[in-house]
Amino acid sequence: MKKELLMASALVGSMGLAGVAEAATASFAGNVRNGVTGSDLDDTTNAGHSASQQASLTFSVSETTDSGTKMSTGFNIMDENANDIGASSASGLTLTFTDGSSLALIEAGNAATGRVASVPGASGEQGISAIAASANAAPTAITWGSTSDNVGFTYTSAADAMGVEGLTFGISAAFGDDGDSTVSSTAETSYSAGVTYVTTAGDTTVTVGGGFVNADDSNSNTINDKTDVVMMSATAATGDLTVGIGYASGSGVDGDTTEIDAASIMTAGASYVSGDMTFSVGMKDSEAKDGLEGLNGTLTDTLESIGASVDYAVASGVTATVGYTDVSAGDEGVSKPGNSGSSWYIGANISF
Repeated sequence: MKKELLMASALVGSMGLAGVAEAATASFAGNVRNGVTGSDLDDTTNAGHSASQQASLTFSVSETTDSGTKMSTGFNIMDENANDIGASSASGLTLTFTDGSSLALIEAGNAATGRVASVPGASGEQGISAIAASANAAPTAITWGSTSDNVGFTYTSAADAMGVEGLTFGISAAFGDDGDSTVSSTAETSYSAGVTYVTTAGDTTVTVGGGFVNADDSNSNTINDKTDVVMMSATAATGDLTVGIGYASGSGVDGDTTEIDAASIMTAGASYVSGDMTFSVGMKDSEAKDGLEGLNGTLTDTLESIGASVDYAVASGVTATVGYTDVSAGDEGVSKPGNSGSSWYIGANISF
């Protein structure tokens, strides 16, 4: 549950509303997630179990002008992905117009990622952490190529765009940074566009979405663009059952100037709600060829996973989760038992 607050006029001034006498309206929301996770690797190593603790706290700030345009921004004090108060950061500025369209300024530039349909998958904090530390370049999500400099914009249309019922589109651009280098890789000028279409067929609601992201690389020695990716997905919801599938392909350069070629990922999943319980399953199958800076990738990295979870709504804002995932990874065409195995999670999330 979000609670209403009043922010100081100094904060309003930082939004460009210094001349407004009243303070802007703000709300806050967050969560605390605690649990236990464990894993067993395929190289017979028992990775054991450990506590899993994450928390987030985010403030959203908004005000509406006399003309009806809503101006909104925000900041997070704690980010559950980093679980560190020092990870706090401000959001960009978003203008929402009276017709329902919006213009995001700063930290924008990836319209496609907001237009893809959300494919169901297993919830929980389970996973094989060794994969993150390996040189595996295979994508882990269909939005893997999303990147841009923070100086950019995203325009999102109102619903039923161009008179087409169920259609929404977005376009964006970001204008590069000044970090040209031959030892690292960042996004220069980037462009993105995406479309979402929602329709009904009998008792089924079908959502189809997709788009592209293209960004130049700041490193003059790389041969790939920073990212050049096409992504798409679709879901179908009938009553309490939702199924979905997603796909993305392209090329890119990671932050350490590794060239990534012939990258692709397919995801599929389903979820079913029964009373206070949600049952979910999901799978991912991806691959990519990686090479040194300035060289085409030759050998293939692979990543396959399948997972399932059960979420139980214990009370308002409180959800208990049991999750399981099995992962198989390969690097440079060779199976990696030390980066493969199974993992489980048992925990609870309290949100407010």
